[in-house]
Amino acid sequence: MDNVTLCLRNRDLWTLTLELERRFSLNSESQGLRILGIDPGTATVGYGVVQSMGGGGKASLRYIASGIIKTTNRDTTGDRLSIIRTDMLSLISEYNPDVVSVEAIFFFKNAKTLVPVAQARGVILEAAACQGLPTYEYTPMQVKLHLTGHGRAEKYTVQLMIAELLNLPEIIKPDDASDALAIAVCHARMSPITTVSAQMQAGQQLNT
Repeated sequence: MDNVTLCLRNRDLWTLTLELERRFSLNSESQGLRILGIDPGTATVGYGVVQSMGGGGKASLRYIASGIIKTTNRDTTGDRLSIIRTDMLSLISEYNPDVVSVEAIFFFKNAKTLVPVAQARGVILEAAACQGLPTYEYTPMQVKLHLTGHGRAEKYTVQLMIAELLNLPEIIKPDDASDALAIAVCHARMSPITTVSAQMQAGQQLNT
């Protein structure tokens, strides 16, 4: 696939996202959705909480909180995972999210990095499931695409977009917290597409 074709596909998906935001924002405004975004890791887990009133546009998003869960290399693997799980449950209790969105494992050059991240994601997903919360997963390319319109955008560009969308005076630090907010905002923007997909599947089942 050449770069022109990729750009056209990115543009088409971006246009579809904006149109779906417009069509479904009215249905979502009365309820709102609190989203806990998670950027998984073992040394550092980023989290970000946003309130979406429908569509994922600037006027419909509100920043609630962000930060990190920190472990040290002095902790055993078991202790690190226990800390992450305990802190995840505390975050859920404190911020009472409706959904949890987590960065998906997409590509790792180093298997030594892949395994700890996969372990951390496991306890994060389990903690959410224990509280009866639905979870959604997005790759880094999906997050970049739905925030900037380009799946290969630079990290700093994404950080600037997050600050702009959430009406923040500066970009969020550390990077893990900003990444978690990006995952949460990505879900806010993907929700209309999820709604359309569910409706299409329901219609197909009725017609069979």
